[in-house]
Formats: sequence, C-alpha cells, structure tokens
Amino acid sequence: MRDDELRRMLTEANPWWRAGAQGGDPVRWASTHRLLRDRTRHDLGFRPEVLNDLATGPVTDALVILTGPRRVGKSVALLDLATALCQRPDLDVRQIIHTPCDGLATRDLRRVLTLGRDLTRVVDRGAPARRIWLLDEVSMVPGWTAVVKAARDGTDFGDDTVVVTGSRWRRDDDIQGNLLAGRAGSGSGRRLRLLLPMTFRDFLRATRPALAGPDAVHPAGLQDPNVADALEMLRFDVDAYDLAWQEYLTCGGFPRAAAEQVTTGAVSDGFVRDLAAWLQRDVSPDSAAESLPLLLDRIAARTTSPLNVRESAEELSASRTATTTRLHRLVGSFAAVWCPQHDDDGKPTEGAQSKLYLADPLLSWLPSRLRAGLATPDMAALTEAAIGVAMARAVDQLDEGRWVAGDTIGYIRTGSGNEVDLGPIHLPSAGGSRLSVPIEGKWIGSNWRSEARVIEQKYGAGLVATKSVLDLAHKTWAVPAPLLALLLG
Repeated sequence: MRDDELRRMLTEANPWWRAGAQGGDPVRWASTHRLLRDRTRHDLGFRPEVLNDLATGPVTDALVILTGPRRVGKSVALLDLATALCQRPDLDVRQIIHTPCDGLATRDLRRVLTLGRDLTRVVDRGAPARRIWLLDEVSMVPGWTAVVKAARDGTDFGDDTVVVTGSRWRRDDDIQGNLLAGRAGSGSGRRLRLLLPMTFRDFLRATRPALAGPDAVHPAGLQDPNVADALEMLRFDVDAYDLAWQEYLTCGGFPRAAAEQVTTGAVSDGFVRDLAAWLQRDVSPDSAAESLPLLLDRIAARTTSPLNVRESAEELSASRTATTTRLHRLVGSFAAVWCPQHDDDGKPTEGAQSKLYLADPLLSWLPSRLRAGLATPDMAALTEAAIGVAMARAVDQLDEGRWVAGDTIGYIRTGSGNEVDLGPIHLPSAGGSRLSVPIEGKWIGSNWRSEARVIEQKYGAGLVATKSVLDLAHKTWAVPAPLLALLLG
C-alpha cells in the first residue's frame, strides 16, 4: 500500500483524532462504529474483562498479546478499550492508535508504525508522549513478530503500550523469542491473554442471572470442606442448573450464538456459516468445502476416546500428513485443545494417542448443521469436552501461556486399562505447587459409583461429573456437570 493509502486507513480507523483536534466529543464515534453498532443486534450485556486493567491503569511500556478464535469478540474488545481510553482526562486521544491489520503486508505494518507516530506528533509538544497501539488481527501479517521486535528494540515504539490481537498461534512466528523474551515491558499484568467463548458462568450471568452459582476455586481445592458446603446450599436448584447446562451445550459460548439462542430459540444458519467460513479459511483453505464438516464430525464422534490419526485420515480419504496438519491448524486457531495421555508424573506419554476436545460446544453441532446425514453430538460427549476445556482454561489462568503451549490437561491410563478423563496436574498456588483433583467428565444420571471406583483405585478420591446427581458422602464425589464447570471458572 502507498503512504497515502495507509494514512487514510489510519485516519479512518481513529475517528477520535479529529475530535481531539476540533475539541469535539471523544467518544461520539462509538455510537456509529459498525462493529459496535452490530453488537447491539445480538447483545446480552456480556463484556469480557480481559483488557480492563489497561483501560484504567498507567500507560507503560507493556506489550500484551490477546489471542483466541475468530468471531469471539477480540476486535470489539479492542474498540471497547479505545472507548474507555478516550474518556480518560489524563490522556490526549491522539496517543491512541488503532490499526486493523488484516490484509496488510509486512512492509505495510512496518510503515504503519512510522506513519502512526508521525500523524500524532502533535502530542509530543514539550516532551515525547507514550502511544497506546491497538494492532488488531496482526497475526495475519507475515513476519509480524519480527517487525514488532525490531520496532521495540530500535525506536520509541519500545516505550509505548502495545496491544496486539490475533486468531492464529503459529510456532514459526516465534512469539516467545521475538516478543515475550525481554520485550514485554515492565508491567506486572499478564502478557499473553486468551479471549475464548463465554464460560458457563458467563453464559449464566447473561441468560439466567437469578442462578447464583458457587464461586470458582483452585482445581486442587475442589474437594475442600467449604466447597462441599457451597454445593449443599445449591442442592434444591440442581434441575435448574441442568436445564441451563443443556442449553449451553446446544448453543455454546460465542456471544452472538448465545444471544440468538436466548432471543429466537436457536443459533441462526447465518452464524453457523460464519463459523464454517472461519474454520475453512484457517484450517482447510486448500480443501473442498465438505471436508470441514466431515473433519469436525470425526472429532465430535471420537471426543471421549483417543483420536487415531491414521484411521481418521483413512475415513476422511486424506493423507495422514494432511490430516495431521489440519488438526494442528484447528488447535492453532483456538478451535480445539489437545488432551494427551499423561504418566503418573503429569508428563505426556510419548507415542500415545491424544484426545481432542473442540473448544466450544457449538463447533460439535456444525457438522449436522452444515451437511445432511451427519449425526448430532451426544450430550455426554459434549459434557466431557466442556469440562475438559473448563479445566484447560483454569490451568492457563493460573499459569500464563500453558494453553498455547499445549500443556494444560491430560488423561490417565490405569493399570487395569481404564481411563481417568482429567488426571492430576501440577499447578502453582499461594502455598507452592499443588496437584489438581482428578476428574471423570461423564454426564450420567445413575451408576456413577462404577466410574468413581476407577478414580478411587488410582488416586483414592476425586470427582465424577454427573447429570443431576449430587452425592458428597464418598471419597469420590458426584457433582452435577454445570456446578463443576462453575467451580472451575
């Protein structure tokens, strides 16, 4: 792009600059901005808090990477941050530089960092002022980490607050080496942040605020006495939580999907096609359109068992290499999370097959919505995946970066050949490293003691996720899946 095109793009993406120059309302733009306006059509009031500290805290040399799947609201969260920053009396609105990066070439991004500072040089009168850069979907720019690294090392960009968003996590980007190793600034906040679809707690707050769930606890404290007391207080309301859980498993946590479910009774075909277009672009760009629902169908059907890649490739009429690549792209696009087999020390077992959990329940419904003849997902399988994802999120929240490193959850093989869905994980706590409570993620209404015995024979105690059974009288507790999900986050 030519300089004049980049300047026009920056001016259009930062409407508050004109307000700053003319003394106008610095947030008037928000009422007409297309993304913020479109949100009002599907708005349950949910607002992620992932960037709240940047909206109110001091402007430092912090670098924050916000990542997660498409269609989850990262761009809107960035605009909400811009709105909050525009209202701060201690800032000149021209310190805020928002840049949509999808479609930029490497040289364009490098030039934007120069032009953005030049277009806002008025704020440097007297002394240079820190900028706040909001670089949206920068992961779509080839070599973006090298560009940001060079600018952080060699220009005033290194003194600025920088927030970048991206929907893909690729190993060859070397985010750790280029950005997080010594270039993330002096701030004490999280450098690597995830924005994923709404948790079950978020879903309840937006759709059933009268259901007051138990507070989240450390995964190592899931069987503490205070947890038992909190669960007993909710025994009378177990059925209400079960109904809410079934709805959550039907629509998932993408904000628009949840809003459509609540307001119309179903997720629209339009949004389903939007999700399919995202996955086709990021996961299967060179494959036929029907390959995507077939891949997701295979994953959903094998949710509760380790995924055999060779068999999956044969069933999909694809090579093993191509299938492996697509699976890793699915994970790299935050649409799925691996659950490898762990040994007794919590380390992945080399050569063992892994389970693969889709990161949102709605993704398991896509095959049957996109192609006639494919099966609808099983509620028990959806529950296991949702509990696994909730645990993975809890691990990452306690230990930054473990989701993108693929180091969150794992299943255990017992000596008798049985499985424990979520084995103990070493996690940091205020008192040092602790092991999480083992969990069996089933959605069963009876005979849960047979699942409990597997855990007890291996670990002595743990939790079994049930449909609506709450039984805390044994070493292994039966806890309704929705309450367990709330305890995890």
